[in-house]
Amino acid sequence: MALKPEKVARERERDRVREREREKEGGGGPERWDDGLIARRAAQRVVPEASPVGESGGGAEDSEGFGGSYGGGLRTRLDALHELVGLSRTRVESDALAEAGRVLDEAAARQRLSSRHTVVALAGATGSGKSTLFNALAGVAVSETGLRRPTTSAPLALTWSEGAAGLLDRLGVPGRLRRRPLAGGAADAELQSLVLIDLPDHDSALTAHRDQVDRALGLVDAVIWVVDPEKYADAALHERYLRPLAGHAEVTFVVLNQIDRLGAEAAELVLDDLRQLLDEDGMALGEHGEPGATVLPVSALTGEGVPELRELLARFVQERTAPERRIAADIDAAAAKLRPSYVADGRPGLGERSREQFAARLAVAVGAQAAGEAAERVWRRGAIRACGSPWLRLYRWYERRRAHGSTDPRLTSPVEDELTARQRVEQAVRIVADEASRGLPAPWAHAVREAATRGAEGLPEALDELTVTLGDPAARPPRPAWWPAAVLAQALMTLLQLFGALWLVGQILGVVEPGLLPPVLIMVAGIAGGPLIEWACESAVKGPARRYGQEAGRKLAEAAAACGRARVLDPVSAELLRYREVREQYAKVAGPRPSPRIVGVGGRRSGGARLGATRTGARLR
Repeated sequence: MALKPEKVARERERDRVREREREKEGGGGPERWDDGLIARRAAQRVVPEASPVGESGGGAEDSEGFGGSYGGGLRTRLDALHELVGLSRTRVESDALAEAGRVLDEAAARQRLSSRHTVVALAGATGSGKSTLFNALAGVAVSETGLRRPTTSAPLALTWSEGAAGLLDRLGVPGRLRRRPLAGGAADAELQSLVLIDLPDHDSALTAHRDQVDRALGLVDAVIWVVDPEKYADAALHERYLRPLAGHAEVTFVVLNQIDRLGAEAAELVLDDLRQLLDEDGMALGEHGEPGATVLPVSALTGEGVPELRELLARFVQERTAPERRIAADIDAAAAKLRPSYVADGRPGLGERSREQFAARLAVAVGAQAAGEAAERVWRRGAIRACGSPWLRLYRWYERRRAHGSTDPRLTSPVEDELTARQRVEQAVRIVADEASRGLPAPWAHAVREAATRGAEGLPEALDELTVTLGDPAARPPRPAWWPAAVLAQALMTLLQLFGALWLVGQILGVVEPGLLPPVLIMVAGIAGGPLIEWACESAVKGPARRYGQEAGRKLAEAAAACGRARVLDPVSAELLRYREVREQYAKVAGPRPSPRIVGVGGRRSGGARLGATRTGARLR
């Protein structure tokens, strides 16, 4: 019996008023998505207690997460998906996140509507008899049937109780196409929570009809696919709908209609073939108490199997878990599409060995080892000059003048070519970026390499400024405390030589009493003592000079490593940390992985419909 237009209008107005009140209480409008980094560092969320399943309306959407009538597990997955989308906005392409965003939008929209009602759609091909089945379930002819195709041109709604106007508005069912069944006693009382939708034909020649079917299938809580013995193997049905929606098996019914046209044996053969095709599609079958799709033979014309279908629907809607099952299946489908963007091969990351090798390459690029060696050589050369014999220093000065003032190439530090140093820095950054991004999904590998590239843009210049700031360790090496004593001893040896020489000259001139041995011994002591002191000082300075050179090289290497860490490694580590965070959120979204199913083998291609029709036709004959 149809509702009067005045009553329909009043009902819709009441739903609108309730909707406005819920929006005021819940902050209004759907939840906005902020960047995940901001969301993670915000204050702790305050999520209200979930309202009991079965309350009318389902509550308003919480401004900080999903609550209301959704259970804890589903709410956790929705919150994780929301966080995942926020963290990934600047990393993953929007096309990949579109399905996740749609699931969040639909979950929020469904949560704000009645949780007492379960929306079930009747879908099928032209001539499958779904409108006849719709009337059989209603107990009155509310949907038009006949030979004219397509018969159903717009979604038709059948409700057993009030309060479902918001759900029908969401589906776009106009008020003139909303019906009420005849009073049927206890059977109708068990279907009080059911909202049944008769959809247009999914294979209609009109594109608008197919679009209506596709849109409605994304919004309803469950689907009853009505097939007939001639089109149950239609490739369009399996490849376009059943196979992509295989993960929604728990909210799927497959009804083989028109079994009155088959004998008992032929009906069993067709049912077995249908189950095999569904198994090949990857759709789990709810047999032997297992969760999955329900396959049921009926005859809408004779009523055979219709009471069983009504009983199944009654139990199904009384559980009031179909909306949550549907949303959970949508999340599974979205997680499967997002898997390539979040699941890495192996254990990616930036290990300690990679960090040490990066620091070593930067040390080579800035010439830390060469600078240390130069500092060591300069200190040794200073010791030789300070503690050496004056005659040897005079000889070395003469050699340098004869070489036009050129210095000893063994005592000069090699000059690092600027272009080569820049190339080494770029190579070091490229290697560490490749190591850090190895095994990561493409979006995050690209983000890691991009972060490393941004840090490398000014790294060579920063390293140059660093070397200038630290100064040249070979410019002014420190002087040990014993150097003055060594210089004084060397001066004493020189004085001894001069004293002995003057003594001999005095003897030759007759000024001094003759005696060859004492002045000769004094001269020999001075001549031998000078090189001996120089050799001793050179030996004594080797250890301190080496330590000074090593310390100078170490300081330069550590400064270069700190600069590279701040500019390259820290941004790369931040991207890797962000990936680990989104990976944890994705694990929550994906939920526990189900055990693998053994599905049927043997493919079915576009000719499957003709094959199924041929085999069925042979059985009919």
